[in-house]
Amino acid sequence: MSNEEFEVVPLPDGAGASTATKKTWPAVVVLVVVALAAAFITWLFMDIMDKKQEAAHPWSPVAEITDTTFDPAVWGENWPKQYEGYMATSEMDPNNKVANTDPSVPEDTREFKTRSKLAIEPRLVSIWKGYAFSVEYNEPRGHAYMLDDQKYVKRMTDFNQPGACLNCHSSVPEVVNALNPDDPADGWAQMNKLPYSEVVQHAGGPIGCIDCHDPATMKLRVTRPAFIEGIRAVKALEGIEDYDVNRDATNQEMRSFVCGQCHVEYYFKGEGKTLTFPWTKGLTVDDAIAYYDEIGFSDFEHATTGAKVIKAQHPDFETWSQGIHADNGVTCADCHMPYKRDGAAKISDHQVRSPMLDNASINAACLTCHHSSEDEMRGRVETIQNRWGDAKDVAFTAVQGLLDDLEQMKGSVDQATLEKAYDFQRKAQFMVDYSVSENSRGFHAPGYSLAVLNAATDYARAGQLALRGVDVDIQRTPDSYDIKPVDRPGPK
Repeated sequence: MSNEEFEVVPLPDGAGASTATKKTWPAVVVLVVVALAAAFITWLFMDIMDKKQEAAHPWSPVAEITDTTFDPAVWGENWPKQYEGYMATSEMDPNNKVANTDPSVPEDTREFKTRSKLAIEPRLVSIWKGYAFSVEYNEPRGHAYMLDDQKYVKRMTDFNQPGACLNCHSSVPEVVNALNPDDPADGWAQMNKLPYSEVVQHAGGPIGCIDCHDPATMKLRVTRPAFIEGIRAVKALEGIEDYDVNRDATNQEMRSFVCGQCHVEYYFKGEGKTLTFPWTKGLTVDDAIAYYDEIGFSDFEHATTGAKVIKAQHPDFETWSQGIHADNGVTCADCHMPYKRDGAAKISDHQVRSPMLDNASINAACLTCHHSSEDEMRGRVETIQNRWGDAKDVAFTAVQGLLDDLEQMKGSVDQATLEKAYDFQRKAQFMVDYSVSENSRGFHAPGYSLAVLNAATDYARAGQLALRGVDVDIQRTPDSYDIKPVDRPGPK
């Protein structure tokens, strides 16, 4: 080892501290990062837990809801987003909006109503000649207007109608409770048979939350006895006995069943005017005709021809049940009340409207299943509806031709020939009415709807031939309407 002397040179001031800092700052950074990560993970965990709680309990009770809470505004205190959608049913399509310049009674203070279907399709007046619908019949609009639009239409103000008409235009639990709070069955029976002008005084408003929801659980429920009995008959045809819709239906089924309480074909049975669905033979238009023929029911006698005919109502549920969407489990609510997000909660849009009104509704209702664009979906729907419109015009021309021939020839043919022609008129007229009164313009079941209109044309032409001595026997089978469109998925 060398004996050289080494000079000790002192470090500059702070140099030792700098070196120490350089050695410790990575540890400090790591601690800060770990602390921030821990804080973030804690926040994320708490946020996830909060959202899980929010999703599991998407509402906080503010108001007490009972079986006699009929005012939707009270329900809205607990479910404000759903109530907001419900109130939005008052928004009108500007293309369907006309000024109410000819109110039928002084009490009618509506500023607007909708376009007249009789003006759009005058041949409706021909098939309903002698019946109240030939006086005034308008396009439908949102649920907010359902009671006023019925109260002030001329077929109500100018004719004596039964209270049974309120089944589809008012909050039925409210009316029933007013008539007999201790016995709902008796209250409903009274509502059906009493005069409309008397019963409507108990209707506080249109359909409300209580018509579709159990106030204790908020589960969907059916409140119309006619649907409860009707769907029991349908299920019996499927081999399911003693079916109770409120006990046995799934939640997804209920998303159509609650709509099917009103958007259906029906008639008023017997002296009690009991609202009844003609479903004991099935849900097709042929099943309905067979039912009415069997019991000998007619709504009115045609003023020009003298035939005893049937007036169709609004068979949206029955038509939907024959289509590809029903076959694939797609419900009324999936399209007309699509789900949307409210924070972590998933709620149904309670505006209840056509998905075709704008791109946002097409996106929410259609593009959850269809791999397509808004414009393509709108085009597909318009194509279906335009084809239906063409078939409707052909059917109406044929039915009008039969009505004209009957008017001219009924005095010159024997009674047996006349009865054959009457039967063809009854079927043809009901079928075209059935398809036109259904509100989707063919979309709910495209193949089925075209087949119904084609059958109407067939029956009408057969009636014209019968008047000329040509015996025509049209046989229809349960498979007559087994025509389903193929849904082509778009690009993925």
